[in-house]
Amino acid sequence: MTTSKRRRIPTRRELDIWRGHIETYDILRNRVETRLHRDSQLSTGDYRVLLALSEAEDHTLRSSTLAAHIEWERSRLSGHLGRMEKRGLVRREPCAEDARGSQVVLTEEGARAFRASTVPHLQAIKEIFVDAFTDEQLDVLGEATTALRAHLGLPPVTPVGGSLKSESRTGES
Repeated sequence: MTTSKRRRIPTRRELDIWRGHIETYDILRNRVETRLHRDSQLSTGDYRVLLALSEAEDHTLRSSTLAAHIEWERSRLSGHLGRMEKRGLVRREPCAEDARGSQVVLTEEGARAFRASTVPHLQAIKEIFVDAFTDEQLDVLGEATTALRAHLGLPPVTPVGGSLKSESRTGES
C-alpha cells in the first residue's frame, strides 16, 4: 500500500479545518443576514429574489426560472412569493406562453426596497467579511472558492465588475 493514496475519511487536521470553516461561515452568514434585516426589513430570501428580478430583462422571470436561478424548490419559492406579494414587493401574473406557469414581476415598491437595501448590505459585507482579510488572502479565498465550485460541478462565479483578482483597498487595480 502506498502512502500517497488518499485516506477514505478526513484527517483530524482536515476535520478541524472543515469544522472551523462551517462554524465560522454560519456565524458570518447570520451576522450579514441580521444586518440586512435590521437595515432594510428584507430577509436574505427577499434580497435574493429582488436581486434576480432586478437583473432580469423587464424585471420579470418565470417562477420556475427564478426558482432554478436561486436554487430553491418551487414550493418554497411559491410560499415566499406569497409573503412578498402581500408586502407589495413582487406580483405574479399568468404566463402568456404557458397557462400553467406564472411570471414574477418586480414592483416599483420592490425595486425601491432593493435599491434602499443595497448600499447598507454591501457595507455589511465589507465590514463583516472583506475587512478581515488582506488582498492576498482574498485572492486565496477566491482560488479556494473556484476549486470547490469546480469540484461540486457548479459554474464559476460570475464577476460583478470584471476580474476576480484583487483590487487594492483604495479601488485601484
